[in-house]
Amino acid sequence: MLADDHDLVRTGIKALLLAIPGVRVVGEARDGHELLALLTGHLPDVVVTDISMPRLDGLTALARIKAQYPQLPVLVLSMYDTADFIKRAVASGADGYVLKGSSAHELEQALRSVVLTGSYFSAAITQQLLKPTEPEAGQELTERQVEVLTMMARGRSAKEIGFELGLSSKTVDAHRARIMERLGLNDIASLTLYAVRKGLVKP
Repeated sequence: MLADDHDLVRTGIKALLLAIPGVRVVGEARDGHELLALLTGHLPDVVVTDISMPRLDGLTALARIKAQYPQLPVLVLSMYDTADFIKRAVASGADGYVLKGSSAHELEQALRSVVLTGSYFSAAITQQLLKPTEPEAGQELTERQVEVLTMMARGRSAKEIGFELGLSSKTVDAHRARIMERLGLNDIASLTLYAVRKGLVKP
């Protein structure tokens, strides 16, 4: 069973999977909710899921799958290659992790390994798993800075953030500047990715 919110990407992955002898795609989902609903009607031999999906992201869906179907192998297929994402996936119950930039051969190898042996982690992914755990956002930023960062990552303006937190727009801008300085980041896109990596907002 395959889950990815981008139709073109999912179609491409499906084509790669169908090219593997003995593989059938018995269901397709655009988000975690659809994936869980499909599983109630038909339990496959393996689930291949993305992380970043709307409504219910892949990591949340993964944790729910493992709670309901602990023996069902789940292979995460993602563009995220940083240690924190990979560790969060494993903590949620992933049996394997493959990057979307991998070759068709590695995808086949990962799929077969997860089904036959129960796990698949390439040397590169294993190296990431062995890296020291990064500090939580609350260890790098103050509680107020975490609040401001979370709201910024959700697309809120300085005026909106200030209104909700009882701060002036100028104070919000000052918090943003200090957050960027403390984290060594210099644009909103980098701050948003940091917030996603730390689990402050859903991918």
